[in-house]
Amino acid sequence: MPRVPVPAAPSADSPAAPPSAALPDTGFLRQPQVLSFVPISKSTLWRRVHARTFPEPVKLSERVTVWRAEDIRRWIEQQGVAQ
Repeated sequence: MPRVPVPAAPSADSPAAPPSAALPDTGFLRQPQVLSFVPISKSTLWRRVHARTFPEPVKLSERVTVWRAEDIRRWIEQQGVAQ
């Protein structure tokens, strides 16, 4: 019987599904999704959050931190105007 490859289950390090190509109008984004739209590192993301030059995240629970899609969209638009 031929062997059929079985896709690996998503690990804790990788999201279950890849982020969509378009930034949603509303809703919440987890850190990997934010970083897919904003080409900065995790360290730079948190440095900018603490410096208040990036939108403040929302804590949904002890281990779940998200950003509002509206805040990220507004921040991206402001970066284009500032340059």
